[in-house]
Amino acid sequence: MKTSPYILLIFLALFQSCNDSKREGAYTARSVEKPQNKQDHTGKKLMETNCYVCHSPTASHDDRIGPPMIAIKRHYIDSNTTKEEFIASMQAWIKNPNEADAKMTGAVRRFGVMPKTPYPEATIEKIAEYMYDFEIDQPDWFEDHFNEMNPGVRGKGMGKGRGQGKGMGMRHQSNQNQQQVKSYEDIGLEYAMSTKAILGKNLMGQIQKNGTEAAVDFCNIKAMHLTDSMATVHNATIKRVTDKPRNINNQANNEELEYIEHFKSVVARNKEPEAILLENESDVRFYYPITTNAMCLQCHGKPETDITPKTLLTLRERYPNDLATGYGLNQVRGIWSIKFDKDNE
Repeated sequence: MKTSPYILLIFLALFQSCNDSKREGAYTARSVEKPQNKQDHTGKKLMETNCYVCHSPTASHDDRIGPPMIAIKRHYIDSNTTKEEFIASMQAWIKNPNEADAKMTGAVRRFGVMPKTPYPEATIEKIAEYMYDFEIDQPDWFEDHFNEMNPGVRGKGMGKGRGQGKGMGMRHQSNQNQQQVKSYEDIGLEYAMSTKAILGKNLMGQIQKNGTEAAVDFCNIKAMHLTDSMATVHNATIKRVTDKPRNINNQANNEELEYIEHFKSVVARNKEPEAILLENESDVRFYYPITTNAMCLQCHGKPETDITPKTLLTLRERYPNDLATGYGLNQVRGIWSIKFDKDNE
């Protein structure tokens, strides 16, 4: 019988945990439980994980780097749009984002065309299904802004919905959903994605205002401090580690290197990665991949192909021992390595 690579990884994790037990107590691998509630549709978590860095519903109108997901839904869905048509539109846009095909011209003028990020088709499909069938979070300011910018189009995006409230979005989740206990995976993802959002917002802002070289300086001076500040906010240990560091402080340890290889294998097969969770009596370790998109390649792509000579010179000045170049789209550049207490809920 052929053994799953994931099962092998669990055994490796258990073995490593035994070696660590003298220091902090043995960890056991925890499988990620799949949500059963309809409101916990797979696409919801995929949307929050893959989209909210730029399209968060919580960012203010003036302090964001992309339109909220509800705006995308309103522009792509009307009363005649079928689910199949909406999924096809999302697939086409994600595969080839470009100004000529953009339906949100105002967003393109303000934010530019989104970076090309080749998500697996199954991931896009699940996200689009969730957006089409369910109410999705929207910023408090969105409804008034949308009606002001689109007079006479109130209710666009209502769709068919089968009573699900499709298209209108929602300002707050129901009391029932608010009271649901977060899983350890949810907590780990929240810590990783909120930190990623802070870093992404600052990085994108530097690129838009001052160019890629300014982003190199930002990473050199502030990225580690921002990560540490989010660790303080969440009362957790939050690290971004890699097998090919630019900053030696981001070098993965032996256990983390094994998980990096595992995630590389999953992403290379065009599969959606799942978090790895290890827990003991008091705390949880959470691991999740960091993958590259078009924006990343400006500093982490192939020298003189993706990285301009000017940026390359800046990188060599700031990081003479840099190993973090040569990546292509949608490759694992490292992982989130997060540790938090079980009472951090």
